[in-house]
Amino acid sequence: MYLKHLSLTNFRSLTRLDIELPRRVVLLVGSNAQGKTSVLEAIYFLAAFTSLQTHVDRQIVNFHEAKNPLAVTRLVADYQRGKTNQRIEARLILEPSGVNGQRLRKEILLNGAKKQVSDVMGHFNAVIFVPQMSQIIEGGPDERRRYLNLALAQTVPAYARVLSEYHQALTQRNALLKTLSERGGDTNQLQVWDDALVRLGAQIILWRIQAVQEIERFASRIHHELTRGTEVLRLAYEPSYDPLKPEMQLGLKLDTKIDRSNLELDEIQKGFLARLKTLRSEEIARGVTTIGPHRDDLRFVINKADVSDYGSRGQMRTTLLALKLAEVEWMQERTGEWPVILLDEVMAELDGNRRADLLKYVGKSEQVLFTTTDLNMFTPEFVEQAELWDVSGGVVTPRK
Repeated sequence: MYLKHLSLTNFRSLTRLDIELPRRVVLLVGSNAQGKTSVLEAIYFLAAFTSLQTHVDRQIVNFHEAKNPLAVTRLVADYQRGKTNQRIEARLILEPSGVNGQRLRKEILLNGAKKQVSDVMGHFNAVIFVPQMSQIIEGGPDERRRYLNLALAQTVPAYARVLSEYHQALTQRNALLKTLSERGGDTNQLQVWDDALVRLGAQIILWRIQAVQEIERFASRIHHELTRGTEVLRLAYEPSYDPLKPEMQLGLKLDTKIDRSNLELDEIQKGFLARLKTLRSEEIARGVTTIGPHRDDLRFVINKADVSDYGSRGQMRTTLLALKLAEVEWMQERTGEWPVILLDEVMAELDGNRRADLLKYVGKSEQVLFTTTDLNMFTPEFVEQAELWDVSGGVVTPRK
């Protein structure tokens, strides 16, 4: 898979961009705060339909354009997947609402036809690495769940839809739990939402089990190579409802390897439903659902120690690099297509050996975009083979 043409209108500082992309490495060169990262962010948005820089979509609308009563941000990508040419388009429309208010409306089009986001996820794939992604390791469980969700949504066709339906059922169940807690009532009303939560949640758990085990296989090998065989990386998926220990959710040490590969969907569903029934009185008292995929976690373990608690800065960077490179290989194995790789100032975070390792790994893919403030971080041979784009004041200019 590779991106052939990118068109942006009023995306962050990029008021207008219309450019052809080569099927090889592109180096975006420029000082800080000139718009380099925005180019990568826009490409990733067309894969995930969310920004890694913000959880609020309206913040990616150009600041000056957003002052108008009606503002439109438009992103269009022409790309090739296999032997087929495709076009994906996203429109973010800020329109008047109420008295002096605005609301954001998002439209997604695939080959000219309007679609739901969940129906388009996975048609165009990209893996991005930005410095802020250290929060996957250093941040809270919500950051790691978000990482898993974004990776799975691009790779498993139904994942985004099932996850959306799960959160809708969770919202309804929590509202009912709160009502029962405050006013009382017939607790059997919970059954319909229990059934929905179990049906959808068990599928999410199973997909996450499979994905973490598959990504770990790549990440462990890559990390072993990056550390020259001195460290062993393991990914520890921690479902808040664990089918293997339903009565003892916190019983095992983090460094205990758990094999969930033989679990079946109906087995997870039956255990999840039984656990919800056991917790019903407690959840009504608290007014909230206490177990399920919305409370899962993913931990990173090096030589039996949790990286987020005990890892050095160098270990965290190497773990994150191994994870993202593993994501690339996993996505290619799952979909049969190399994702577009987006790397934001990553070379500045690495020593000489890691830089050489990174360039070796990304060389296998079809298309890679780097941002950098300093071309000296790349070997002359690598720069010679790449296409250079200068970025200044929100304007992108291919270097002749």
